[in-house]
Amino acid sequence: MTDPTADLLPQGLEDRLPASARALTAARRAVLDTMDGWGYDRVIPPLVEFEASMAQRMGDGRASGAATRRMFRFTDPASLRTLALRSDMTAQVGRIAATSLAHAPRPLRLCYAGETATIASDQLDPARQRLQLGAELVGSDGVAAAAEMVGLAVEALGAAGARGVSVDFTLPDLVDTLAAEAFPLAPERIDAVRRELDSKDAGALRDVGGKAYLPLLYAAGPFDEAVERLAAIDAGGALASRIAGLREIAAKAGGKARLTLDPTERHGFEYQSWFGFTLYAEGVRGTLGRGGTYRIGGSDEAATGFTLYIDPLVDALGAAPAGDLLYLPLGHDTETGARMRAVGWRTLAALGDGEDPVLLGCTHRLDGGEARPL
Repeated sequence: MTDPTADLLPQGLEDRLPASARALTAARRAVLDTMDGWGYDRVIPPLVEFEASMAQRMGDGRASGAATRRMFRFTDPASLRTLALRSDMTAQVGRIAATSLAHAPRPLRLCYAGETATIASDQLDPARQRLQLGAELVGSDGVAAAAEMVGLAVEALGAAGARGVSVDFTLPDLVDTLAAEAFPLAPERIDAVRRELDSKDAGALRDVGGKAYLPLLYAAGPFDEAVERLAAIDAGGALASRIAGLREIAAKAGGKARLTLDPTERHGFEYQSWFGFTLYAEGVRGTLGRGGTYRIGGSDEAATGFTLYIDPLVDALGAAPAGDLLYLPLGHDTETGARMRAVGWRTLAALGDGEDPVLLGCTHRLDGGEARPL
């Protein structure tokens, strides 16, 4: 008896059929072309690496432990060491920058694209395999680097077809900065204050000793208004440089995207340093990417970068049209077929009598060395 489940795919994995695959390929190419235009050189890390190496590059022990538990792991029969299937490519690019390209001039601009997989999906996104694209500016985490990353990310999404792009800024180390002096906190209270700020729970924030942090809850919204509310908080100048940086980054965005500010947002920014941003687009559910400043795990070199996950964008845009397809009948001149492909035609060569070129999706037929509409 035939097993009806034999061809089922695992949860969170799916095939992309021709129209969908065509759309994703076009969007991927557009993003990579944009990055190339900004001077970012592409690197292609391997799909599998030693787990220990990946863990080292993913941050501190707690962070790396959580990250590696999300990766498929297995034993390498050659070395008998544990291998991991990548769940994120950023750490791999950091390894390349710190090893093979350690002596390359800084700032070093790299970009990448590849598939990633995780053991389990998160609650908001059921996918366990995703196309990840990104850019990393290694050797700089200042305002100029952050502004370049925001500009590049917005332009790349636009090239991929996104409309109405919005960028939400955040300050991942805000609590640590204020707790050091302006709004002192005992070390054991810092995580609790971060948590309640993230959940926007004013009552709980008071309960954990974060009363002084309450004004931060209201410094969120459209950028111009939110940054003014943030600047009005009397923090003894502790936030002055960060606010100036935010304003400069926003000014350089030049009206190319809608800008918002949520200075206490931490979800997805646990390992960023002073600046982070999230990317959205009209008609697309959820986030399309995140970026910010950070330190490369293992080498502690300053860097700024972003990651894009464009599958939801492609799904929202719908299938890409196939375009014109030229039917090459039996006995056609092969040199003519090659010439037609050289000038941009997609061709489909006949394999036998009785074929219906229209049924096969062709829009034109080669006739006398010319393309004739069907």
